[in-house]
Amino acid sequence: MSTAPASRPPRAATPANGTRKSSAKSARSRAREFALQGLYQHFVGGSDVAVIDAFTRELQGFSKADSVHYDALLRGCIELKDDLDALIVPKLDRELGQISPIEHGCMWIGAYEFLRCPDVPWRVVLNECIELAKDFGGTDGHKYVNAVLNGIAPQLRPAEVAADRGASQPRPNA
Repeated sequence: MSTAPASRPPRAATPANGTRKSSAKSARSRAREFALQGLYQHFVGGSDVAVIDAFTRELQGFSKADSVHYDALLRGCIELKDDLDALIVPKLDRELGQISPIEHGCMWIGAYEFLRCPDVPWRVVLNECIELAKDFGGTDGHKYVNAVLNGIAPQLRPAEVAADRGASQPRPNA
C-alpha cells in the first residue's frame, strides 16, 4: 500500500536570531522584511527579480505583508541600485564590497524609502531599517545602518529632517 508523499511545510521567514516578533507587526514592516530577504538573494545569488519575487511570495506569512510596498521596495531597489549606492558610498568608512548583504539591503531600503516614499516619515524609515538590521544582521550592523541612513536623510529629506531635529532641540531660556 502506497501513501501519498507528505507535503512540505511552507518556508518560514525567520530572523537570524530565530525569534519571531509579535503578530502586531504592521503589513509594511512585513513587506520590508520580505523585501530584505529578496535583496539578500539578489546580492548573494544574483537571481533575477522575477525568480526572487516568485520564491518570496511562497514564504509563510507573505499574505500578511503589504504586497504593493514589497513590490515597490524589491523592484525599486534593484532598478535604482546604482543611484542608491551613489548615495550610500560617500557615507561608508570601508569599501562597499565589505558591507554585509543584510546591511547593504537595509541601506538600500532606507535610501529608497527616503527617495520614493514621502508618505513614510523619515524617522519611521530609519527605525524600520535599524530593526531589520537588528533582526537579520550581525551584532552591531544596526549601528552602521543607523549612521549611514542618518547621514543621507538630511540630503534626501532636508525640510522634514530639519523640522524634526529643530523641534527636538531644547529652547534657550529668554
